[in-house]
Amino acid sequence: MPVVHADCHAAPKALPKVVFGTSSLGNLFVELDAATKQELVSEAVNGASGTPVFDSAGKYGAGLALESLGEALKALKVSPADVLISNKLGWKRAPLTTPEPTFEPGAWVNLKHDAVQDISYDGILECYEEGNALLGDYSSQIVSVHDPDEYLEAAKDEADLKKRKQDVLDAYRALIELRDAGKVQSVGVGAKDVTVIDFISDHVKLDWAMFACSITPYTHQPSTVLLLAKLKAQGVDVINSAVFNAGFLLGSDNFDYKKVARDTHPELFQWRDEFHAVCAKHGARPAEVCVQFSFLFDNIVSIALNTSKPSRVKGNIELANAKVPDALWTDLKAKGLISVDVSA
Repeated sequence: MPVVHADCHAAPKALPKVVFGTSSLGNLFVELDAATKQELVSEAVNGASGTPVFDSAGKYGAGLALESLGEALKALKVSPADVLISNKLGWKRAPLTTPEPTFEPGAWVNLKHDAVQDISYDGILECYEEGNALLGDYSSQIVSVHDPDEYLEAAKDEADLKKRKQDVLDAYRALIELRDAGKVQSVGVGAKDVTVIDFISDHVKLDWAMFACSITPYTHQPSTVLLLAKLKAQGVDVINSAVFNAGFLLGSDNFDYKKVARDTHPELFQWRDEFHAVCAKHGARPAEVCVQFSFLFDNIVSIALNTSKPSRVKGNIELANAKVPDALWTDLKAKGLISVDVSA
């Protein structure tokens, strides 16, 4: 398995099966107090097998998640050499001059700052430096450009799209220079639109890629599976996220962050009913099956899981080590619920 390093002189450390998301530290949908945030970080540090890895971003609470993570790690007396922090770059703090932040209205609670996007060579370096300042005694060793797919989707016309693509590649040029200088360990990409991961992997020597809502028991298009094979040939590790299709596969009415109902999307609910029935038949929890589905692909090495409840951290870690019977995959395939080869 490819590895990352805690610093340029340390022994290599493999990515763990679970990467801990930190959007809740930025007050996503609910404001957590400092004690709860510290407890979340403590549970992750104590429960990790090996070096804990935290996935954060300047966009999360306009930098609040990074600040809270650094403060919690310091309070817990965690050595900077004993933790790895991933920072998704592309958003910088700005003064809050409106009743709520201008980015993702309604998502972030009681913020004191706004955030503005800056995807460019200079902008990404500024985001990197600001992120490390917010982390305090800690620094990000794993870096990427945050949601380049959304940045490209905002293009007004072909000329603007061409410019934005160059902006993204310029940002990656900055990140590669950081890696080559030994300031960061690895450079990656994360996106919901995997065609953007495909585009970037054609131009940048990536160390890792993070998929979102793209490899789940319900969602695994042939083109996405082919991209996994391409990345494997390039030596790129994959971290899988949003493995429950934003909770729908576990029973919620949100599918990939959009409300759905039985009368408007009967095929989705029919699939879920059959999926849950197969899980029950084999004595497996749907959450376990969703997580373990990722590991059917051998270059998916980690799962990114996030929670705002400290009591759930241990359970999230256990999902990555759950055992799912081979017969369950065979049944899902036979019923046409999954389309991947499970014969190996």
